[in-house]
Amino acid sequence: MVTPKFTQSAQSFHTELKKRITQYFEEKGTSTTGNSNLFTKAIILMVAFVSVYVHLVFFTPVAWAAILECVLLGGIVAAIGFNVMHDGAHGSFSKYKWVNQLAAFSLNMLGGNNFMWNVKHNVIHHAYTNVDGVDDDIDIQPWMRMSTTQKKYKLHKYQHLYFWLLYSLLYILWIFVLDYNKYFRSKIGNMPLKKMSIADHLVFWGFKLLHLFLFVGLPIYMLGFQSWLIGFLIYTCLAGFVISMVFQLAHTVEHTAFPVPDAKTGRLEDEWAVHQLKTTANFATHNKVVSWLVGGLNFQIEHHLFPKISHVHYPAISKIIRDACREYGIPYIEYPKTRLAVASHVSFLKQMGRAS
Repeated sequence: MVTPKFTQSAQSFHTELKKRITQYFEEKGTSTTGNSNLFTKAIILMVAFVSVYVHLVFFTPVAWAAILECVLLGGIVAAIGFNVMHDGAHGSFSKYKWVNQLAAFSLNMLGGNNFMWNVKHNVIHHAYTNVDGVDDDIDIQPWMRMSTTQKKYKLHKYQHLYFWLLYSLLYILWIFVLDYNKYFRSKIGNMPLKKMSIADHLVFWGFKLLHLFLFVGLPIYMLGFQSWLIGFLIYTCLAGFVISMVFQLAHTVEHTAFPVPDAKTGRLEDEWAVHQLKTTANFATHNKVVSWLVGGLNFQIEHHLFPKISHVHYPAISKIIRDACREYGIPYIEYPKTRLAVASHVSFLKQMGRAS
């Protein structure tokens, strides 16, 4: 398919932003990548993940404690995705390329595939955010309608009620269905998948099999099918719901836009940076606990404008970006509380389920 084109501006807002952000890091004399706080967090999360897994499988506690540990494991998996894998995949975790690759590789251990993620997220989603037909993140058809340009079905009238269940299934569908669908179709949505090398194929199959052994085969052998199934559903559904909500609150709320390219020229109305600002929202940016847990992805605006800057710097650069938006009269969408962003997402789903 022909991909949309962004409008070119003589006085690019993105150029001005890059100048100001570059000046900030030069004055601070600090790297744009992660720091000791991020590395410490990564170690804590990885050690916690291994410890909880080993305790559940090899030293299984009583039922109530095992359930709590499965909930904890789901939260840790989501946190590793937000804090370690995500920064690594964008090359912002460390100044060393091999460390970034190792951080991104954590996704393979968790059942996903970093090759598929890179194309789907880094290449497509970050370039064409909220553009229906290109951005695979808003393609949940036929189960949900995320844009007025998508076909409406009768069930969408109730999507603001059943999305809780659907979002919970994301992680299970991701590791057992969606990756394979992309692999065999060689497409992500309507966009062709770039050619995979032999190493990419080996990594895909090798780690899919390893994940099946570690999280399906071995636990069933050690604990029995019923105990495994209950624990597996608890941890994967919790992880899936948290991951879904964080990314949905960033783009599918009442105030974000869903631009449509011109039918004749294929050109979008705004330049790339302005497009990102109109299609992205922040939430709870003053809540340090939320920021720590979600890897700064509540600062989604900063992330979309500067994906190669580590999330540990987002609170500082957000002030620069906010001031620039105010000067240029460009919207800066932010919800002060997480609950307000959730309420806006629910309202958005209700609107999409009823709008023509």
